[in-house]
Amino acid sequence: MNHDENIDYSQPVAYDTNGRPLYAHPPKDSVHQKSHEDALKQAVHIARAAEPIKQKLSDSTIRRHKESVKRFPKLNLTDGEFVISVVKRHPIGVYIPVGFAALLILLIVVGLVNYPTLVPSGRPSLASFVMPSLSLAGLISLGAYVVAYVYYKNRFILTNESVIQETQQTLFAHREQTVSLVNIEDVSYTQHGILQMLFNYGSIRLSTEGEETTYRFQYVENPKKQVATLHNAVEAFKNGRPIG
Repeated sequence: MNHDENIDYSQPVAYDTNGRPLYAHPPKDSVHQKSHEDALKQAVHIARAAEPIKQKLSDSTIRRHKESVKRFPKLNLTDGEFVISVVKRHPIGVYIPVGFAALLILLIVVGLVNYPTLVPSGRPSLASFVMPSLSLAGLISLGAYVVAYVYYKNRFILTNESVIQETQQTLFAHREQTVSLVNIEDVSYTQHGILQMLFNYGSIRLSTEGEETTYRFQYVENPKKQVATLHNAVEAFKNGRPIG
């Protein structure tokens, strides 16, 4: 006895996400047959290799990838990914804090040298001020170094596949964001004021598609040149051209 004879093929066995019926066998009813054919049209079959074929990389790409891994061991670079440029901050951003620290140290040294003139009585003695003054000068120097270190640790790294933004807020607060070049929609820069025009620095702005996230990087040295490099890399990546 054939058990299939007891199955009612005119009734659906399930429904798809749009509420259309799915049948175990093409029904004889023309209406159901049409619904079944519509459901089949929605099906998409994708063949995937068990082991995807790796893209063949040129000798130049392999060489530049190895050099980038050696220069930037902390970056998570994929196979064939290499660093094109590093966008650093202009040194003008540390001129004021470092200059102020240098001025304070100079005042301390001048005070020690001229102590006999400033305090003719010699009391308290100069020796009692030497160590505290030198310690204070050392702390000021250390503070200036920390400010400069944190300032320069903020940078943009452009690779042939993505842009990596490293943000250093304090000695113990570091953040890294990676944006694929395919997601970058717009690259621009701005310069405001006579200082930025005179010393040739400004701000870079990157905007992405979809989520409309905006990334900004300030105190960029020669922003026009950096934006041109970024823009060329984005266009080359999206159009499948080699990136220099």
